[in-house]
Parts: sequence; structure tokens; C-alpha cells
Amino acid sequence: MPRAKKAKDEKPAAPPAPTTRVGTVALVGRPNVGKSTLLNRMLGQKVAIVSDKPQTTRMSILGIKTTPRGQIVFVDNPGIHKPLHKLNRRMMSFVHASIQTADLVCLLVDGTERFGHGDAFALDLVRPVTSPLFLLINKVDAVRKDSILLLIDKYKDLASFKEIIPISAARGTNLDVLEKLIFDNLPAAEKLYGDADVSDQSERFLLSEIIREKVLGHVSAELPWATAVVIDQVERRKAGEAGAEETGTDDEESELLDAETAGGVEETERVKDGPEEEDEGVEIRIPGIGGERPSLPPLKFPPEGNVRPKRISKEERRARPVVFIKASILVERDNHRVIIIGNRGELIKTIGIEARREIEDILEARVYLDLRVRVRPQWRDAADVLDLIEGQKTR
Repeated sequence: MPRAKKAKDEKPAAPPAPTTRVGTVALVGRPNVGKSTLLNRMLGQKVAIVSDKPQTTRMSILGIKTTPRGQIVFVDNPGIHKPLHKLNRRMMSFVHASIQTADLVCLLVDGTERFGHGDAFALDLVRPVTSPLFLLINKVDAVRKDSILLLIDKYKDLASFKEIIPISAARGTNLDVLEKLIFDNLPAAEKLYGDADVSDQSERFLLSEIIREKVLGHVSAELPWATAVVIDQVERRKAGEAGAEETGTDDEESELLDAETAGGVEETERVKDGPEEEDEGVEIRIPGIGGERPSLPPLKFPPEGNVRPKRISKEERRARPVVFIKASILVERDNHRVIIIGNRGELIKTIGIEARREIEDILEARVYLDLRVRVRPQWRDAADVLDLIEGQKTR
């Protein structure tokens, strides 16, 4: 029997619809409401640095959570504030872009504080969004239940919230509920990133953020706003090879930071911190991130919280590669330099030791950390320095 001919207009079968839910979730709110703490807790790893100082987060940071239900791409954003410098305007541009492009927006508020002008400003920013809007009342572990109910009653009519969820990012309260509701409101789509991807940070950006976190942990007043960290060089050497002497900094970045122009940079102090044994090897530069689809560096992030990894033996430590890192801590005034250096250099030494220990855990290497404190007047309004700082995120 002859075969039946296919109809000319017959179309190939459509591919099956995705069964996973995938989308971006913008975490926004005033400074110090717990956005970075929430991101780290949701991922179970420390992806964003955490500090009690305002404006700790300066750029949007991706945190990727993949489960059998799908993939949530959290976007941790700088705190919502009225910008005074070019740096702050760039920070707020990240917030605006994140809100406009997210599949879901989570507005975090501090449950321990009364509603104020800053909260009204944040509400004005998120009120026009057309994607689902969640209100997350954070730090509920520190307030009475009736206070939470009053806060819910205050907010419920101020914007079109799809959900209002009391949470504690620090203790994990109601975060399982939050995750379920997020997935319920994300579109069906194919995953954007690989199952093992956790964040979009480059190695240099992560190292600079760790150092900056340690600085923030020891300074106060205006210094948190006026401090930045630039990684000048990362060099790797294999354990046991000869020729371990240090080399100079990257030419392009060194020229920018040492430019002898009006308002240029002045090197003012330097401290080194490293393990006792020195090993040699060859220099390996950190490549940039490329590719049309999202391509993330294979970084190991520390566990969420202050959990230290298991200690290794001296033999295992000696077998590790050696990484030399040179970094510049930028400040705006000479008195800021004096504060960070500390009495007889004790504070900068402490910062270096704390940063090196965490970096060693992440890189699984012995680390030599060379910190320099440099004065760059008004760097927060200097486009070249801001470009350099932001450029570390993708290098």
C-alpha cells in the first residue's frame, strides 16, 4: 500500500513548553534593611558582603538559586537613597535598571523602625512597577507581633503588593514561604544559568569586596562612604617552583592610580600579610568573562555566616599554590588614611590578616596580600576611578 503524502502546509511539532519556572527577582529597599543578608541566606553561601554601615552594596550583585522547580536569579541592589555624588548616582542607576527589568520585585523594610521619609521615597520608586511586587518586613525576630501587624496595616494600602511576608533574613524565618511564593509568580522558562552557577562576580571583584568588608568592619563616621578597594594585581605561582620574587602592578591601573594630575593619587602606606612559607611559580592573569550566554567564573564562595572551613594539615597547606595579591584602598582625605593605618600600622595589619584568611579559604591557596592606602581627593566624583572600580566586576 502506498504511503500517504504529507500535507504541504503541515508544520513541525512545536517543542515542549518549559516545565521550570525561571526569572529575576530584584531585592530593593533602604540601606541596612538586610538585602545582602537575605541573598546570602537564600543561597546558603556568602555571595554579598555584609556590614552594619549604610551603602555597603554599591553595584547590583546576582545570586543564583537552582532547585527542581526552576531558577531564581536574585539581584541584590544598593540601598535606595538620594544621590549626592557620581558614585551614588551610579548606584541608583543600578536600582532603577533592576526594578525595570525584573520579573518580580521584593521591597524590604526594617520591621524594627518606624515608617519615615526614606520609606516613602522607596515606595515612590517601586509603586509604578507592573511585575509582581512583594513587601518583605525584615527583622521580625526583634519586634513584637502586634508591631508587625501595625506595620502590615500601614503598608497594605500604600502600593499594590501581591504578597506581604514577615521574615527574618538573619534567622531564616519564613524564607521557605518566600521561596515558594516567588516560584509561584515566576514565568515558565528555560534556565538562564548552569545548575552550579552561584553568582556573576569575577574573582577580582570578589577579592576587592572582601577587603572592603574588613575595612568597613573597623571604621565609622564618613569613612564607609569614602573608601573603595581596587585590585592592582593577582599573580599565581605553583607550589615548590623557583623565582617567587614579587613583580610590579598592572601597567594600566598603576598609571591611573599614580597619575600626577590635579586631584591625583598619592601612595601613603603599605602593609604586607602572608603565610610563613614562600613558594614560586609562573604568573597567571585573571581573564575576563566572555560569551554570548551568561558565563560565570568557577569561584568558590564561603558558607553563609561566619563558619570557618575545616583546618588543613601543614603538608596540605604547603602543597597549595601561592597567590600574590596587590590591592589599593582608596580614601579621599589624609585623615582618612591615618584612621585606616591606625596606631603604628596596627589597624591596616588587622584588616590585611582578616582579609587574607577569608581569601585563602575561597581560593584554596596560600595568599600574600599587599595592601596600600592611597589618597584620591573626591574619587566619588571621578569617572575614571568609578569605571575602574566597576570594571573589576567583569574582569
